[in-house]
Amino acid sequence: MEESSANPPADVPSRQGLTFDLDVDICVIGGGLAGLTMALESVRKGASVAVLEGRSIGWNASGHNLGTVMPGYGVAASDLIERVGFEDARHLWTLAQEGADYVRATAARMPGIALTDGALEVSRVDAGDELISRLQTLGEDFGTEVEGWQTDRVREVLKTDRYFHAIHFPKAFQIDARSYVHGLAALAESEGVRIFEDTPVVGIDPAGIRKRVFTPSAKLRCSHVVLAGNAHLGAPSQRLTATLLPTWRYAALTEPLAERLADAVAFQGSVSDTHGIDHFRIVDGDRLLWSSPETTWQGDPRRYAKRIESRIAAIFPKLGPVKIADTWGGMFGQTVHGMPQIGEVQPGLWILSGFGRQGLNTTAMGGQLLARSILSGDDRWRLFSPFELVWAGGSAGRIAGQAIDLWTRGHSATAGALSRFRERARSREQAREYATEARIASAKAQASVARQHASAAMHEDRSRG
Repeated sequence: MEESSANPPADVPSRQGLTFDLDVDICVIGGGLAGLTMALESVRKGASVAVLEGRSIGWNASGHNLGTVMPGYGVAASDLIERVGFEDARHLWTLAQEGADYVRATAARMPGIALTDGALEVSRVDAGDELISRLQTLGEDFGTEVEGWQTDRVREVLKTDRYFHAIHFPKAFQIDARSYVHGLAALAESEGVRIFEDTPVVGIDPAGIRKRVFTPSAKLRCSHVVLAGNAHLGAPSQRLTATLLPTWRYAALTEPLAERLADAVAFQGSVSDTHGIDHFRIVDGDRLLWSSPETTWQGDPRRYAKRIESRIAAIFPKLGPVKIADTWGGMFGQTVHGMPQIGEVQPGLWILSGFGRQGLNTTAMGGQLLARSILSGDDRWRLFSPFELVWAGGSAGRIAGQAIDLWTRGHSATAGALSRFRERARSREQAREYATEARIASAKAQASVARQHASAAMHEDRSRG
């Protein structure tokens, strides 16, 4: 069953912790998508690499997401252009597309991973002018394959009045994220990466040519340290941890919905809305995999089952009662500027973090980029220099982040309701106009018939005279 629980696949091997001192070229701290990609690409370039994971591979957001792979980042292309200029924004976008291509090619090497194509970014408001502008930026300026869908076409495949226009990404795709991250670990090990689980890092000495990394049971010496963890890295990298706003996203899998799902959702790819409120797709043929609530403090995913049920019922009332089979959550780190943090903090100490909601393609991109930077002198990581480490605000930042999320959801709901009201008002006005036109046409027809009758009568009178 695809992504049906928070548990890893049954055939995932258990890995030992680091219990002996070790010397390698590169030490990667964090066994998620970014760290594993970086380790794999580095060993392919001839480096010796060790990955230290404090818990287990894919235990957090890397193994618990909806598996949608799209081009771009978690910020709008227009915002990217405003921040770094058109040319650098286009280069950054190209890197992100390379990340998506990397995931597709790598997943193809993994047995048992099926891909489904296509992604829709739907609008909860009637904003056709904005759609045209975004299509021009993505398609003409950035070379992304996109299509604009009008409201009628959207509603042909999503039977709801909650959505209006959409942007279709035909080259986007979906994978089973848990299978992919564990497949990535297996692929890395097969090419020589050494992965140690249950090995938290308690200290780092970045001074000198050979860095020292300390764990509870051993120490590791290396030329380069890559911080590829998330907001849970803790004491050894407080500076990085403080720049990430921890955000928990919760997801649910419905019970089988049989043929009634096809009556409501006919799009086989993933669907997300422009405000980032809901993200869903069909799995196993007749079930919905749905992600919606977010919190800046960890919660029990089971508490959000009813909320997700309500979201599904509100958007697709035709489905009728929907029961949740399983729920889970994962934490990802959001940066203040919304872009990944990729680069060299000091000689030999690198960061690879902050990938936010759109992490599958960007972690792949970041992992490749840092491997090339360290081992081949590729300096394109400097494209990310404008997105420096910015303090996320600590506890106050969490409170503000939660408030902003609640405001965004409330604003989105209000804007959506207003758009639907205006749509219904336009429909009523059009109906009145059609009725008025029909009455006028009927009156004209009756008048024409009356004139014809009158003319015929006059002609008859003249004939008699």
